[in-house]
Amino acid sequence: MGIRTKILSGFLVLASMLLIAGIWSIYELHLIGSSVQNILDENYKSIHAAKKMNEALEREDSAILLLLLGRWQEGRRILNSADSLYLSNFTFAAKNITIPGEAAHLDTIQSSYAAYKSLWKRPIVDTEREGNLDWYFRDVHLAFMKAKTAVDKLINLNDQIMYRTATEIKNRSSRAIMPGIVAILSALLFTFIFTYLINYYIVSPIISMTDRVKLFIEKRTPFEVTIETHDEIFRLAEAVEQLCMSVSDRE
Repeated sequence: MGIRTKILSGFLVLASMLLIAGIWSIYELHLIGSSVQNILDENYKSIHAAKKMNEALEREDSAILLLLLGRWQEGRRILNSADSLYLSNFTFAAKNITIPGEAAHLDTIQSSYAAYKSLWKRPIVDTEREGNLDWYFRDVHLAFMKAKTAVDKLINLNDQIMYRTATEIKNRSSRAIMPGIVAILSALLFTFIFTYLINYYIVSPIISMTDRVKLFIEKRTPFEVTIETHDEIFRLAEAVEQLCMSVSDRE
């Protein structure tokens, strides 16, 4: 194998190591990006919808208190608006079921809200319920808290999945760094080995030949150099040896 081929092979090996490390890092980073996108598309949107549902429940609770005070028009307006907000976000969450257990939580939310809604759907103003705080705390507030707790459990479920996914992303980021570290260490090790081989098979023989040529010129010491490889260095040593022999014969 010639010197040019040896040197080229060394650089090709180094380039291949860096290429593999680069492809590996790109692949891991792509997985990280996909995981982040999944969080945004699935868990975060479900959490946002659940928070909007809780906001609607709280507005409905305030509206019921207005109805207890006899403020029918304002109370019903808030109830209708909050109910529309709740249903739109519940519908979105029901279409965005992506994790185990989420469907069961939504069923619980639906039944809890239906029970809560049945209490304020019927007239309150100008009935025995108006101003009846005992009825509110005994029935309405308990149903409100049950519905709110069911929504909170859905939020907690998605929070747990988000935390688990974030942990996985952290681990993947570590794996994405590893190819770079491995590539650097491998490149350093390979550079050391490659430098040693170049020095051993190319630089040292050239230095040895130079020293022997100087000895031949100064003391006419026979040119004798042992070259282990059969490449350009070997042929150069043979040519120099023949040259020295030719000079000696002339003398």
